[in-house]
Amino acid sequence: MHGIKTIGVVGAGTMGRGVAELAATKGFEVIVMDNSPAALQQAPRLIDVALSHQLEKWAITEAEMRVIRGRIRFTEHVADLVGADLVVECIVEDLGAKRELFRTLDQVCRKEVILATNTSTLSVTEMAAATYRADRCIGLHFLQPVTRTRVVEVVRGLRTSNDTVATCMALLEDLDKVGVEVYESPGYITTRLIVPLINDAANLVMEGVATAEAVDTAMRLGFHMERGPLEMGDRTGLDTLLVMLERLWQEYGDPRYRPSPYLRKLVRAGQTGVEAGQGFFRYDANGNRIPEK
Repeated sequence: MHGIKTIGVVGAGTMGRGVAELAATKGFEVIVMDNSPAALQQAPRLIDVALSHQLEKWAITEAEMRVIRGRIRFTEHVADLVGADLVVECIVEDLGAKRELFRTLDQVCRKEVILATNTSTLSVTEMAAATYRADRCIGLHFLQPVTRTRVVEVVRGLRTSNDTVATCMALLEDLDKVGVEVYESPGYITTRLIVPLINDAANLVMEGVATAEAVDTAMRLGFHMERGPLEMGDRTGLDTLLVMLERLWQEYGDPRYRPSPYLRKLVRAGQTGVEAGQGFFRYDANGNRIPEK
């Protein structure tokens, strides 16, 4: 038993919304906090869109949809997370910002509350060092799309306790996820392996070897991937992907992680993926691919 009934989520972006939807669908009360009024205004609509897709597939009923939405509340105030039993941060991939957030959460949350980070490349140990509860700090790296991807990387910091790991493993089981335990290393398993693939795919397009559509079709059909690597990059956010690559390039010095110049060009142009409406491909306001003419 994990004893967790209410889950706090900091960050109302793609990952935060996914974690909130998942937790509410599995019966948990959810508090979503973001200091951006625009993000908080957009988040309920996008969660409703995601739930409506489930409704259309007969995965849930209208009554269940209303109940799920009723379990999620939104706030601009970090103090409202005082009622959470576990808090997952899903903010920008910046160590300084995450450390400051952990320091604030350490002051706001009850001492027994677990603080989790959804980071894909940063040090859990460094974030935990900003708190007085390093034993109750952990990485829970959910993958996109959060509601459908079964695996979650459970990342130990230097002082993460066995009890904290066990609690999170039990929680993930209730969320119908498979926890994979990872010891802290930049990129962990999934990011370290998938990021070079997306980067190489961008280089193929830049070199004129194939179109983005051809690259993704080849990988989807040839390797039974739900989405091709370039669409995966778009859904991660090309700006986020670029940060990951730069950090891994700095950490390992491995040419596999040297960011593609074409990826840099797209980010400089503001074509950062689904959230911007365009990356390697174009997307509508609900995040659906717009077919190329």
